[in-house]
Amino acid sequence: MANLSIRKLDENVVSGLRVLALTHGVSMEEEVRQILKQAVAHPIKLGDMALQLFGEEQGVELDLAEYTAHDPLDLLQ
Repeated sequence: MANLSIRKLDENVVSGLRVLALTHGVSMEEEVRQILKQAVAHPIKLGDMALQLFGEEQGVELDLAEYTAHDPLDLLQ
């Protein structure tokens, strides 16, 4: 694993990290690890977001337009 040193942190940032670490019952180092891990984690996928926003558990019903199916083009002619 890699090591990282961060210099010139504002004292308010250090105090805030100390409070967060105490709140979560972990060391400041572990708190910073978790914050950095969350910051670079992959964002939620679009499909998952749509389910959260419009899924059945949200009580939203979508009326989709009907369309007529068509035969695909034959590009090998």
